[in-house]
Amino acid sequence: MVIPEAFHHFLSLLVLAIVIETAVGYPYVIYHRVGHPVTWIGRLLGLLDRLGNAPDHSPGYRRLAGAAAVTSVILLSGGIALYLQNTLLGMGVAGFIVCAILASTMLAQRSLHEHVAHVASSLEEGGLAAGREAVSKIVGRNPEWLDEAGVARASIESLAENFSDGVVAPAFWIAVFGLPGGVVYKAVNTADSMIGHKTERHLHFGWAAARIDDFVNLPASRLAMLWLVVAAAFMPGVSARRAWKTAWRDARAHRSPNAGWPEAAMAGALGLKLNGPRVYGQTRVEDVYMGDGNPNVGPADIWHALALYRRACAVQWCVAIVLLVVAIQIS
Repeated sequence: MVIPEAFHHFLSLLVLAIVIETAVGYPYVIYHRVGHPVTWIGRLLGLLDRLGNAPDHSPGYRRLAGAAAVTSVILLSGGIALYLQNTLLGMGVAGFIVCAILASTMLAQRSLHEHVAHVASSLEEGGLAAGREAVSKIVGRNPEWLDEAGVARASIESLAENFSDGVVAPAFWIAVFGLPGGVVYKAVNTADSMIGHKTERHLHFGWAAARIDDFVNLPASRLAMLWLVVAAAFMPGVSARRAWKTAWRDARAHRSPNAGWPEAAMAGALGLKLNGPRVYGQTRVEDVYMGDGNPNVGPADIWHALALYRRACAVQWCVAIVLLVVAIQIS
């Protein structure tokens, strides 16, 4: 059996990218000066939204325009990434390292940990008001309707969902297609976060973005659930068996075809009750619960969830290394 040489490069790229992102993340000084690839994609999407999503256009036109906008962003960002990858991988070790640095910007392990940890420390040090302000930076729901348990639950739910969207999914697509895979995934995910909402403005224009995002996140959501289950087996005080059981029982009832898998696994592992009704703006959304444990969540539970998250990230890195070694051995 011959493993394509590109697969070796992509797995090697992923392993190094994970190390880089874990060590330094995306330095704030760079973000402050030039932004981030996601912000560049977001500006382009915002422009296309303003140009093609006029309220007086028909629903059919707006749906077609939205599909064209997402396709354009995918082709442009993917084409640039493919050119950079082909150029850099032809430049030896130095080029490979630069390519891995670029790939690391598609991952959000460190920044996700920092944002969720900030919610926990804000609740502990500043009380409910500080916790609401901190959690408003990582969730879309109205923080004014959240009590302390609601703030803590929201942060853990965001941690679980974004573990899939921000960590596992880009890693999966980098392993499959290299830097272009990670970049195209982030383009799709950014499009969904910006225009894939069922609001009056984006119900039709964002239809394609939402459907494509559901598709590209499907494998990662199941892998994220699996990594959390495996991580739970190596962490005292949590239950891998309960995580697995809860995910298979509750995940399909979630309004998202993907978010329920890591959220239910997290809830089961920690013995919590997550998700449920929430308020976006002034609109109450009746979501189902994930897990049947304790709903009275606090800062200690957030720290506990972060400990599980770190182990799950380590599981993913170890799996990537094992796959790389196996690929090299049987090529």
